[in-house]
Amino acid sequence: MAIYPLPLKSVAAPPRTRGARALQKGQQTKQTIIDAALGLAEQIGLEGLSIGALAEITHMSKSGVFAHFGSREELQISVIREYYKRFSDEVFFPAMNEPRGLPRVHALFDNWMKRVAIEIQSGCIFISGAVEFDDRPGPVRDALASSVKTWLAAMYRAVVQAKEAGHLVPDADEAQMAFEIHGLILALHYEARFLKNPGAITRAHTGFANILLRYGKPIAQTLVHPVSPIHS
Repeated sequence: MAIYPLPLKSVAAPPRTRGARALQKGQQTKQTIIDAALGLAEQIGLEGLSIGALAEITHMSKSGVFAHFGSREELQISVIREYYKRFSDEVFFPAMNEPRGLPRVHALFDNWMKRVAIEIQSGCIFISGAVEFDDRPGPVRDALASSVKTWLAAMYRAVVQAKEAGHLVPDADEAQMAFEIHGLILALHYEARFLKNPGAITRAHTGFANILLRYGKPIAQTLVHPVSPIHS
């Protein structure tokens, strides 16, 4: 007796699989909105973000954009988190491949300078946000301040490790050294982006070299390799 195969029936995807796909699509859409919001915030600041503007940029409805965040404030915080993630990926994590001490401090500064060279054209959320929210208490200001404090704590920790490794002079003030490094970056943004003074990037590199000469032991200077300044 011949046996004929039964016709195949279409099998619907399990509800769990459909739910996972919907969740993934929702996350991708949300990321698309955040990417667009970050690009806009770099140009006009966090305060300039609006659901309507993002709906127009992403070709979505206002309700569609709003559904992913619930409020303009949550959108701003999401942009801050995304900016900090990218900052960490470009500046912090690559430097962790360098040995503790001055090599790591030097790598952190060099990576920071490479990012600043781009931000001179596009803008920096940390700096523009500080101007917008310095005297405005609330979740957005808290998110900004927390991100900056976390980064500065990482730089300070690297300086402390440099002293522990014997790369700095015994009386080196770690907090002061970290403060001066941060001051160079802030001055560079002001000089290059706002005043458009030529040579600002080179001067920042020179300032960092002077900091190393003042706080570092002479023998420790051989541990770091000078990087050619990025000309402004």
